[in-house]
Amino acid sequence: MVQESKFKVAVIGGGPAGCMCAYFLQDKFDVTVFDKSSPLKTLLPTGAGRCNLAHAEYDFKELAKNYPRGEKFLYSVFSKFSTSDTIDFFESIGVKTYIQPDMRIFPVSNSAKDVREKFLKSLKKVKFLKEEVLKIDKGFSIATNCGNYPADFVIISIGGHSSYDFLRHLGLKIVPPKPALTGLRTKEDFSSLSGVSINGILFTHKGISGPEVYKISSLKARDDFPYKLRFDLIGEIDLQCELNNNPQKSIKNLLSNYVPKSLGEFILKQLHVNPDEKCHQINGALRDKILNELRNFEVTVTSTVPDGEVVTAGGVDLKEINPKTMESKLLSGIYFCGEVMDIDGFCGGFNLQNCWSTAYVASQAVLERALAF
Repeated sequence: MVQESKFKVAVIGGGPAGCMCAYFLQDKFDVTVFDKSSPLKTLLPTGAGRCNLAHAEYDFKELAKNYPRGEKFLYSVFSKFSTSDTIDFFESIGVKTYIQPDMRIFPVSNSAKDVREKFLKSLKKVKFLKEEVLKIDKGFSIATNCGNYPADFVIISIGGHSSYDFLRHLGLKIVPPKPALTGLRTKEDFSSLSGVSINGILFTHKGISGPEVYKISSLKARDDFPYKLRFDLIGEIDLQCELNNNPQKSIKNLLSNYVPKSLGEFILKQLHVNPDEKCHQINGALRDKILNELRNFEVTVTSTVPDGEVVTAGGVDLKEINPKTMESKLLSGIYFCGEVMDIDGFCGGFNLQNCWSTAYVASQAVLERALAF
């Protein structure tokens, strides 16, 4: 059996993944978490402050489909630590949860602050150092802005917005980070529609945002700009029938039955159609133009919104990591978990689930390795 404090474990990064690792190792090891900021600070804004802990998908292959990068890699990870395990873990530290109709899992308190406090309280044996790691040598000496610390095992769990310089120094391949889950700038000026929302698309002064746009930005994180997107705003309707049944109604008022009024007027103006035109005055050619614009609403994306990303696509190349242990294939004794790897998921608790599950797998691998000594 592994004796307590026999080995020193350095956890680089005090976010969700790093703290999860520390939790599972604290009873058997001398665990130190290094972070230049406050531990679990990045948990506070998740779920708009309510902390979307996970997503209620219990089939690990179905769960993995929600990761544009990392799907196959996560199969064995999620089979070892599932959504159910996440719920059980948080229940064990005093965080009761509930599931929304959209399958997102939240704490009953609806408070990320409450989750953070209970999580930190559970890390009683963990030492936290508010220091920035500058370098790790291959003999596992951790150099920070304040000193040097020896370690037997190193777990790297820095976030996607961190500097990867000390990882490159180790010879690790880094997939360049790109913004994901972010708003998009557009060539079109939608400032007159700012605040208008339809089908998961939110118009802003800068372009478009919202849940559907976040998903698209993730899927296209590595596409070159500019690129075009087309949205079906209304689905199937018989516009001619609607025009016939409402001959004296203005076209803008008719369209307001299907899209926000200001958006309908915006589209009509783009087509040079008088919004006050009566429905009986709309001929077949104009009807088709209006219908096509509603079903194929086109925007030209020119860039992401600067500093707007929730997560990044990129990080340590998965080809250099063993998915069964999270250990580096190049450097024995170094492990990874969370967003430091080239893994990112959609909105809905998926990115935190990646943190919880990969952290568990890494911690268990360290425990097993220590048993072999």
